[in-house]
Amino acid sequence: MTNSQQPKISLVTGASSGIGHAIARALAAEGHTVVVTARRQERLAELDAANVVVMAGDLTDSGFQDQVVNTVFDTYGRCDYLFNCAGSIETGPIETIDIDKMTAMIRLNVEATFRLTYLVLKRFKAQGSGHVINLSSVMGTKVRPTAGAYAATKFAMEALSEALRMELAGTPLKISCIEPGLVMTELHKDWAVHPKESMGIHEPLTVDNIVDTVKFILQQPEHVRIPKLMILPGDHQI
Repeated sequence: MTNSQQPKISLVTGASSGIGHAIARALAAEGHTVVVTARRQERLAELDAANVVVMAGDLTDSGFQDQVVNTVFDTYGRCDYLFNCAGSIETGPIETIDIDKMTAMIRLNVEATFRLTYLVLKRFKAQGSGHVINLSSVMGTKVRPTAGAYAATKFAMEALSEALRMELAGTPLKISCIEPGLVMTELHKDWAVHPKESMGIHEPLTVDNIVDTVKFILQQPEHVRIPKLMILPGDHQI
């Protein structure tokens, strides 16, 4: 995924399923040393490879975050990429939305992601290199009824990414936001009606489509920045 022949060190959150899992697998296949995190140890174990390091735990636990970051930098002396893929979704009308699940989503999508990003960026600045790739959403640019809290978490990620891009302008550090439309993952597995049905999306994106987007971003020359890249299925009218 990169032009350099030197093996890269990547940290991927939310790697137990969906986009994070696919990115981790693709990076490992291309020779990266990949440190993967998520809560489900058994799902992370599916990424079994000599160059994959599994660290199962809860990213909302600051102690676990510190452990992950310290392990990466103490073991390898550096990190090249942080992929913020961990996230959840909780939507619903006022009458029925699960408020506790909604606030847990905010803690993971915003608080935990922001904390980890700053922890790693401090190390990136010290080493003079590094690239943060944030998995946002088209919902980081738009809203719809019943999904305001989820959209707000992605708007927050977009705001942080843009502010960091501006702060880091003129340095070797990079910030990118990927904004997918509907992707077929486990994110909507508990929904009574899948969004592809309710939104009339006959051919949603696949995780491989997102992996291809990641490859495009990582293949750019050092002087090129891709702050945002939106990718939508053709039927997506949002």
